[in-house]
Amino acid sequence: MRCRILLGPVIAMSFAATTAAQPAASSDWPGVGNDPGCMRYSTLDQINRENVARLKPAWTFHTGELDPNGVGKTIECTPVVVDGVMYVTTAFMKVVALDAATGAELWRFDPVKDHPSPHMPASGGVNRGVAYWSDGKPGGERRVLHGTADGRLFSLVAATGKLDPKFGENGIRDLRKELDEKTKLLPYGPTSAPAVCKDVVVLGFSCGEGPGIAAPGDVRAFDVRTGAEVWRFRTVPRPGEFGNETWEGESWKDRGAANAWGGLSVDVARGMVFVGTGSAAFDFYGGDRPGDNLFANCTIALDAATGRRAWHFQTLRHDLWDHDLPTYPNLVTVEHDGRKVDAVAQVTKTGYVFLFDRETGKPLFDVKDVPAASSEIDGERPAATQPIPVKPPPFSVQAFEDADATDIGEANRKSVLEQLAKLQHGPTFLPPSRRGTVVIPGYHGGANWSGASFDPTTGRLYVNSNNVPNILTMTESKAEDILTQGPYRHTGYIQFLDQEGYPAIKPPWGVLTAIDLNKGEFAWQVPLGEHPELTARGVPRTGTETFGGTIVTAGGLVFIAGTKDERIHAFDKADGRLLWEHPLPAGGYATPATYSAGGRQFVVVAAGGAGKLRTKAGDAFVAFALPE
Repeated sequence: MRCRILLGPVIAMSFAATTAAQPAASSDWPGVGNDPGCMRYSTLDQINRENVARLKPAWTFHTGELDPNGVGKTIECTPVVVDGVMYVTTAFMKVVALDAATGAELWRFDPVKDHPSPHMPASGGVNRGVAYWSDGKPGGERRVLHGTADGRLFSLVAATGKLDPKFGENGIRDLRKELDEKTKLLPYGPTSAPAVCKDVVVLGFSCGEGPGIAAPGDVRAFDVRTGAEVWRFRTVPRPGEFGNETWEGESWKDRGAANAWGGLSVDVARGMVFVGTGSAAFDFYGGDRPGDNLFANCTIALDAATGRRAWHFQTLRHDLWDHDLPTYPNLVTVEHDGRKVDAVAQVTKTGYVFLFDRETGKPLFDVKDVPAASSEIDGERPAATQPIPVKPPPFSVQAFEDADATDIGEANRKSVLEQLAKLQHGPTFLPPSRRGTVVIPGYHGGANWSGASFDPTTGRLYVNSNNVPNILTMTESKAEDILTQGPYRHTGYIQFLDQEGYPAIKPPWGVLTAIDLNKGEFAWQVPLGEHPELTARGVPRTGTETFGGTIVTAGGLVFIAGTKDERIHAFDKADGRLLWEHPLPAGGYATPATYSAGGRQFVVVAAGGAGKLRTKAGDAFVAFALPE
């Protein structure tokens, strides 16, 4: 196998002992992933298999951001709950503190209106939540850390929502300050929640992914009290730095993406930060970046104090399909070869779980190099092989042949086969082409920023994923555009659909999978969501494309919204039975949280609708609980 695991040359680690399999009981949800390692597991069990069918809305908070015509933006925030206070971000990057028991607003901070920026936010200004920091002293400092897609980091006093004057410049850290003059005005800023390790706050960034110059996708860390930059890890290494040889010539220069836009996870005891990086720019043409392109598409372990690399693993070489690692790795403990092992589980857009030893980066299940196809595009040199884990099996479809065409109706199948005859199709990793290539999994995965949750009592990982292919067609750029766009461009983000607008492939189009990480096997897999109009036609539940992930509880439940049918669901974590679902005022395209306040357990989710699934917009956070 070619260079699967590479240890950092400058860092020698003495790791802490294996962590306990069962986390301490907590009534809070103190981070977007609950614990710093982002298992998204709760020890609460007031809501359980026996009573979940009785769940009802307990309170609803409206952000007030819909316009009079009902137009709005999606909300992707996972609430953070500490000491009975919930902290959320809205579709327009505001931070609101709520009474977690009632939903009553306590304070609101508006970075756009009260502290305007001249910069347009990256990625449409999406925000997936805040981080909470405490100095650990009774009556001591408590801060809410809010990174915004316009390139700023705010430190707010948790009790009041006022800016901390000791942080940055009167509470605001300009994250563009260290960028060079060529990139300062380009799209740049965090879209996922910051991560905190002791007194360091670490950020991944959204930046340009198209042709041409872009701001860097570097991972950066700052002093949580002052805002001073502590370290920076360059995800596109420069000459003399490890990995630069994977960028032939000077193709590393001004290179965008390779960024940890999906967030980060933290092992506080080891003082380590773990990131998953995206593809290198340009997403679909790599003729101007020959080589494997480190550290794009990598799971990376970094020292939280210094930013030095402990190890990395590249899950996809020379990406040509926008197959980012779109989410933080989950830090888990598994049983392997008769012993407990602290591990790192990375779900991917390509539909795989890579499982690594947390100390060394060595895969716990073997990874094989699979030959990949060459390209017809001038100058394009795809990687000769791609790494595929032997276990667990892929949780998303890995090929599109004629036999995989939709079967929901004769006319639908005919429509797809007529299109398919004109397209390059077959196994995954077929490179982009002029005639059009079927990309499977599609640009939205497999797994997406929704990520996964993990139950430490059973060793099971729960991941929702998509089976919705795309058609990727390349065309030559006009002569006058080659300098700015490169020699080739793509014709758009086109989903492969039938004549009715449903995915071209056989259902299910959205699935929820429980994976036993101890054995590397599926425990169960079920469709996630439905198209009611197809159900009415007698089509079995198809699942829908999903955005927004799972959480898992000691009450035996997996909660997830995320589906195009605008519902939240509870599944039995043991066997995948759907035990409860409830309509939301708009699609819940965010990951829920669960917590206890006033003696009641709540499950809360953002219902912002809109977004990539183009359903009606909403402006609500809805909390469910058992009747009093």
